[in-house]
Amino acid sequence: MKRIVYLLIAISAIVSIGCNPVEDINSDLAEQAEPIIGTDEFTLTSDDYADLVDQGDGDPDFYEMFEAFSDVDDAKVILPPFLADKYPFWGDGSSVTVIFNLFDGNPEDVSAFTGADVYNLGSGDYPTSNSNAFLLEEDPEMTLEDVLASQFGTPTDGQVVRLGYNRFTQAPEVGLASVYEVAFPDSYDDFELVSVSGPDALGWTVGSANVQGSGFDGGANALEEWLISPGIDLTGESGLSFQITQEIDFLGDPDLIDILISTDYTTGSDPMMATWTALPFDKTIYGSLTTSEDFDFSAYDGESIHVGLKYSSTDSDSPRWRVQDFAIRTTGFSGSTESLSAYYKYSDGSWDDVDGVYYLSAADYDSMGESSGQPGRFDNFSGSTLPANYLPQFLNITYPFAQEEDELFVIYRFFQGGDVGTVTKGNLYTFTNGEWVPSISSLQFGLEAGIWVPDNTIRYTLTAGDYAAVVSGLTGVAGFEAAVGNLDSFGNFSRTGGSTNWSDEMILTALNIVLDNLNPSAEEGQKYIVTVATWAPGNSTEDFAVIKTGGEWIYQE
Repeated sequence: MKRIVYLLIAISAIVSIGCNPVEDINSDLAEQAEPIIGTDEFTLTSDDYADLVDQGDGDPDFYEMFEAFSDVDDAKVILPPFLADKYPFWGDGSSVTVIFNLFDGNPEDVSAFTGADVYNLGSGDYPTSNSNAFLLEEDPEMTLEDVLASQFGTPTDGQVVRLGYNRFTQAPEVGLASVYEVAFPDSYDDFELVSVSGPDALGWTVGSANVQGSGFDGGANALEEWLISPGIDLTGESGLSFQITQEIDFLGDPDLIDILISTDYTTGSDPMMATWTALPFDKTIYGSLTTSEDFDFSAYDGESIHVGLKYSSTDSDSPRWRVQDFAIRTTGFSGSTESLSAYYKYSDGSWDDVDGVYYLSAADYDSMGESSGQPGRFDNFSGSTLPANYLPQFLNITYPFAQEEDELFVIYRFFQGGDVGTVTKGNLYTFTNGEWVPSISSLQFGLEAGIWVPDNTIRYTLTAGDYAAVVSGLTGVAGFEAAVGNLDSFGNFSRTGGSTNWSDEMILTALNIVLDNLNPSAEEGQKYIVTVATWAPGNSTEDFAVIKTGGEWIYQE
């Protein structure tokens, strides 16, 4: 059996060679009877991500831009050539553990929640009409199950849905309440973007806290682009009003931008073929981000409508229009609310709520600070506002009675920048030694036949208790009497021949006893490299590589 030799040997070998050329070093190493077998663990740095070459179908700059892999399978493909360059002198049997980031977050299981389908309850979903939130005395559970049944009528097994809803924090007052509301950029994906003319890169773009219409790119450009809401059902609603939070700058011709309403538009069709009516309002008073008055919207009481935000510009007139949110409101309940989320998973024919998952709300980000460079500034994290710098303390405050080994998936918004904008990420946090610790993703690789491959090998050295277990398990077994007696007396396996000798087959029997005690639920294909004490003669150690196959531990080929 080969002994594990660490990187120090490689360093010593190189130093002893002195100033010989690299090719001479490779030649000398290749001629060694015992190759260098090393172990290492390291975390990918920014420079490492920049050096990675995309071997898949994605953007070659993906790793450098995001400093992450798209998924674990991606890492399994990309890392082997990188390790070959990093450890050119290591031989078969070497092992390296690489710690890295995943694009969705860590660990890979979090992708079920970051990629969940999302439905935010509207006013018609709440049990009390025009409340737009659950009253204090209302239990959301039955309502949420009804929403799942109506909105996800043909679920697939394993499907995960995040339901967003509001709940009053105190008894509400009767007043104006939203029957439909959107907030950008969260609601952007629900809208339809229709480019009529002009450069594709201009028009409506997504910011970290709003959407923006602009035709300016070093100068004014002529274009027209629409942002159209999904269908809005106002059946049964009356006394409606419309309110918008917006900023309008550099506007020359007021007709260049409009809030338009249609009762005959169909999503996905040509908006030019539908009838649109402009909402009249003064476009000159929104020089900063301002919430408007309640505009009369009663003309659409009981109707089914679409709202279109039409932006246009000319070669000489390029306004900037920022929209943060808008709402259609009517008389109803009003008061302080909190935004909450619940995750559900469809399995075995029914929806079940998922415990241990927390989606950060706007109020949560605000609680971590609202100044520049803090999460509450734009209700997200970013490369300069890292979640690991805020979430442990936030979780300590939110869960003051957490117990050791409690686990929680925390899902959050992350501003990635570039063309990607804001994405949903997450991580698993575990309460360990009195603090919440984020999970990290890692893979172990082993060098086999000169190729780095993903490897689940666990390295383990037998303890005094393990030798005692072998003695207990094999006492009285035919063929083991003398060898077991010697092991009991000296605490090592004799490899000198004779009646007390432990052959490789006998040691494998002993390792089955040890590993079945150590890891009784080990999965098929699990590998171990087990270090045992031997007398050869003289005290020594040997390594035995085994794998779980057919429910037994056998030697690796």
